[in-house]
Amino acid sequence: MQPQIQPQIQISRRKISQILSKRPPLPQIKQIHAQIITQSLGSHSRSLIDSLIHCYLHSENLIFARALFDSYPLNPPTLLWNLMIRAYSKLRDSSDSISLFCRMLSSSSPPDDRTFNSVITSSARQESVLFGLSVHSMAIKNGYCLNLYVANPLLNMYGVFAMVDNADKVFDEMPVKDVFSWTTLLAAHAKHGTVQKAEELFEQMPQRNNVSWAVIISGFVSRGMFSEAIRYFDRMLSEIRPNEAVLVSAISACAHLGSLDHGNRIHGYINANGIPETSNIRTALIDMYAKCGTIDQAYQVFNAIATPNIQNFSSLISGLSIHGLGEEAVRVFRRMLIKSMRPNEITILGVLNGCSHAGLVQSGTSIFYNMENRWGITPGIEHYGCYIDLLSRAGYLAKAFSIVKRMPMSPDDVVWRALLSACRIHRNAGFGERIMRYSEYSGGDVLLSNTFASVGKWENVARLRDMMEDDKRRSRSNIGCSWIETNGVVHEFRVAEKLHPRIEETRGMLLEILERVRRVGYAIDATRVSFDLSDEDREHATAWHSEKLAVAFGILDTRPGDTIRIAKNLRSCEDCHAVFKAISQVYEREIVVRDRARFHVFRDGKCLCNDYW
Repeated sequence: MQPQIQPQIQISRRKISQILSKRPPLPQIKQIHAQIITQSLGSHSRSLIDSLIHCYLHSENLIFARALFDSYPLNPPTLLWNLMIRAYSKLRDSSDSISLFCRMLSSSSPPDDRTFNSVITSSARQESVLFGLSVHSMAIKNGYCLNLYVANPLLNMYGVFAMVDNADKVFDEMPVKDVFSWTTLLAAHAKHGTVQKAEELFEQMPQRNNVSWAVIISGFVSRGMFSEAIRYFDRMLSEIRPNEAVLVSAISACAHLGSLDHGNRIHGYINANGIPETSNIRTALIDMYAKCGTIDQAYQVFNAIATPNIQNFSSLISGLSIHGLGEEAVRVFRRMLIKSMRPNEITILGVLNGCSHAGLVQSGTSIFYNMENRWGITPGIEHYGCYIDLLSRAGYLAKAFSIVKRMPMSPDDVVWRALLSACRIHRNAGFGERIMRYSEYSGGDVLLSNTFASVGKWENVARLRDMMEDDKRRSRSNIGCSWIETNGVVHEFRVAEKLHPRIEETRGMLLEILERVRRVGYAIDATRVSFDLSDEDREHATAWHSEKLAVAFGILDTRPGDTIRIAKNLRSCEDCHAVFKAISQVYEREIVVRDRARFHVFRDGKCLCNDYW
């Protein structure tokens, strides 16, 4: 007996159109697609093919949508070209959007404002400057340049290309502008233009939203103008409730300044207004409290997180590291591994930094070599820099130098500075000379000169200074700058400061401080002054370092017993380290200093770094 063949169920074209119009799930779309093929409906109704392409794109299935598009009978209409170009423009690699646009230009379907919107967006994402300029020209020829739907992505494109003059021209020619237009131009100037122009645009905006505030505040942070960022944040609070992006930027500004008072106020505002502490906000808070010198508060934020993620762990590990708590950083790192969490590049950098400041050579070496073997992370130049610093500080100069010579990339200034600074720490001028014969680091002459000065070889110092005078590559050192917050105001001091409104009073206090600490055995260490000067002149050159002026102002402007918190842009010198230990004992103050590399906490005549830094 022959098996019975089930009759095929026929679905009408109208019924299929109704189903597709409801954007069904992908399995049902495929069933309908098969039905269209078996009933040969596609060859008689392009509207069904159009609907199928719509549905596949709605379900984010570009492969099937593209197959249907490429086999489309005759020439696809502009609407379908736009749908496909727009779908590809949303991808990280949006090059197919550009190639489809080029195909469209040779077809009989003309581009419209929707086409230009998508392809301009793709040009920006691909950072294709020449193609972007070409598309702009085409938009002008087709009469769409003044269209808001085309002009806004043009503003964004020129912002991405850092072509702010072009962005200004587009903006000035727009007959109608919305808040997106203003904010996009503001972002271009905040990132690539002048701060003055960005501020002018911000003040001229007819209306501002959270994005506008986020752009101007994050712009200040990216340019290192942290006080201005906090000032604008305080102003924002009187106009609009900040979103996550604004809060993270403001907290970051507090972290860079070491402004604990402002950071506490922002955290208090978050709690008082019931703003959810997202992972990004908590990560920023951990970082802020650590960089403001209150690692206990950073721990409190971390411990309040039910399920910490990799960003939370990385922020805490980095915070512990800059406080010199290397062993604790390694413990937290291992705790993270026990939770089956894979570290990322930032996590590894943080824990290696902790190992460096604590002299944990064995742990640091194990972590460095496990990066690639165990966690599949290729060491970058920053990781090599940390590992070289770890070995060099611990006295393994030859081993560190051999690794530098075998690195898969060219050593940067940080690597050479780590090696040469270690030569000064270990008073090994000979090895410093050997490194300089191999290195092309332009700032090495200054560090080697400091090494010679530290061992009293003034003839070598003079020789190096003569070479630096003749060398066109001569490097100019950054000017030392320190910040201290008192009574809610951040004060800045530079080396040999003369412009601060209370500088005379501050200098007088510093002289008084130095006189008092001499009575308990402190003597100025001027060995890092790279000049063969008299003892008196060398002491004078060392006395007016920016952090000394900042601590003197702190004693002047705070109550007895208050903790003094200072942030500095460079690494502290040995003399400042020694005098702060003495000041903490004589004045019975805790002094917290964050320099370029780490924290120092001075208390009762000692520093928590145990002089290993």
